[in-house]
Amino acid sequence: MQLGVMVAIQEDVTWEGWLRVVKHAERLGFESVWTSDHLWTVFPGAARQSLAMWPALTAAALLTSRVRIGQLVSPITYRHPVELAQNAVALDHLSGGRYILGIGAGWQEREHRAFGFQLPPPGTRVERLRETLQIIRALWRGAPVHHTGRFFSLDGAVLRPTPLRGEGVPILIGGGGERRTLRVVAEFADEWNPGFVDPESYLRKNSILEEFCRELGRDPASIRRTLMIPYVIGRSQAELREKALRFAHWRGEDRDGLDPERVLEELRRRWWLVGTPREIASQIRGWAALGIQRIMLHMFDLDDLDGLELMAREVLPAVSGS
Repeated sequence: MQLGVMVAIQEDVTWEGWLRVVKHAERLGFESVWTSDHLWTVFPGAARQSLAMWPALTAAALLTSRVRIGQLVSPITYRHPVELAQNAVALDHLSGGRYILGIGAGWQEREHRAFGFQLPPPGTRVERLRETLQIIRALWRGAPVHHTGRFFSLDGAVLRPTPLRGEGVPILIGGGGERRTLRVVAEFADEWNPGFVDPESYLRKNSILEEFCRELGRDPASIRRTLMIPYVIGRSQAELREKALRFAHWRGEDRDGLDPERVLEELRRRWWLVGTPREIASQIRGWAALGIQRIMLHMFDLDDLDGLELMAREVLPAVSGS
């Protein structure tokens, strides 16, 4: 089991806060650092400060020398395949081959409506995802691309330089749609991240993915299984309660009058990693037993560097052999 650190940079994150977490993750021994790709908060209410994804990853690439970097995930509804292909190669070179391209079909209706982007029905979005991936892979070969499809047309387009790695930049596909998305995962993905799922849902989706792989003649084990999971870690119940209230405030609730135990129980029901280092290590080993190979730890409180260090010092060694 490998552990990465994920930051949702659309939730009032500052550049200083993002870069501080990146440097800490590198120093503390985490395997990877991830960011979101949103223009607007995913929570109801007023707009929040949102950092731009490409500069955030560029800065991470230049500030580090070891961790992998990537996004969870770029929606094809407002990211053109040429933009994705070219920036992926740039980050591949700037990071020395440590970048992973995270891509998905898009989902947040309110965000699309606010910024004037169309959010087609799910089936249409997945077909656009497939065509986007076809174009990206073709452009990475460095030869002229002639393509006439349902969504895009290219007439002799050439992108150079090509990726450092001959097989191209690794592609992570986010999403768990069982009729369409998982087939695209089987076709194109080097990594799969199904989003927020419980163990039962994960096992069902994984079984469907394996069947699609067999239909396509692909070894299911060639696709890396990953999950993004938020966490609340503390040395004591009192510390966990305080962090629960900070999370409730972060998502827009008034912490006055809130029952922190109720918040913690809600997060446990949603399959967050919640507890002391020993408890969280046990929860992570449970996911490892199901076949998960990397967990991206969603860090909501960027000021809680003590919690990140606690995770690195006591949880990371306990699960590294899982």
